[in-house]
Parts: sequence; structure tokens; C-alpha cells
Amino acid sequence: MTGTLALLIVWHSRTGGSEALARAAAEGAGAAGQLVRADDVTSDLLIAAGGYLFVGPENLAALSGAMKEMFDRCYYPCLGQLEGRPYATIICAGSDGENAQRQLDRIATGWRLKRVAERVIVNTAAQTPEAILAPKTIVPDRLAEARDLGAALAEGLAAGIF
Repeated sequence: MTGTLALLIVWHSRTGGSEALARAAAEGAGAAGQLVRADDVTSDLLIAAGGYLFVGPENLAALSGAMKEMFDRCYYPCLGQLEGRPYATIICAGSDGENAQRQLDRIATGWRLKRVAERVIVNTAAQTPEAILAPKTIVPDRLAEARDLGAALAEGLAAGIF
């Protein structure tokens, strides 16, 4: 582990789906994980972490504004200080989530992070304005997947695998 904090779980959610997934991942990570809302993430937190799980929604075929703003705010202060650290992602989307995932991966590439788990995209199939704006309920098997991912990342960091 490179930093003093094992796993930083950064999340943003507007309708609850990404928050539920992030909280499940934090439950899986246990004491090794720190769950921090994207608005509250600082470059110091990122630098202190040994690895990252980024959890956020796709909004209008892109990362949510709050997740993107976190990266905008922290990108240059962290540039050159995070190379080789592990990361994984969970995107909560109403359709495919591919563009948000691609955008996040490009940012991670700039920081020279190393993807250590398959990407997770949770499709809520919200396609109408009412469904898109409605609070989201994530099905138990997808929450279990997030919990398992949090546990695997924490264990991999603790064991020095990543």
C-alpha cells in the first residue's frame, strides 16, 4: 500500500443508486475503506490512499458533474503522485454507462492508475424523465457485487497484491 489510507471510495449520487452501491462497497471493505462524497474529496485524501473505488452515475452520457468537478479540482495537485495505484469503478446508468466509464478511465490513465478489477456498470433502465429523476433501488445481487468488490480491493491492498 502506497498511502496511509487503504481504500478511498469516492462517490456521487443524485437519486440514490450510486450512493447505495458505494455504501455496499464500503461495507465490504470494512475498516480498510473510507467512504467520501466527491464534493468532500481533497487532493490530500487521494494522495494518502493506497487505492481507489470511484462510484458515480452517468448523467447525459457523461460522468456526473460532481464527479467530474472532483477530478478537475484534484487532477493537477495529484499529478505525478499516484502512479501505479490500483483503482476500480462502478457506474450507475439509466442505459449503457459506457461514456461515463470511458471518461473516468481517461482521467485514471492521466494519473497513471492501474485498473485492478473489471468495470461494473449497473443499468437501472431509467428512460423516461420521471424514471430518471426517481429515487433508485438497486437489486440485491448488484449490491452484493459492489460489496464483494469493496472486500476484494481492501484485501488486495492489505495483502500487497496491487
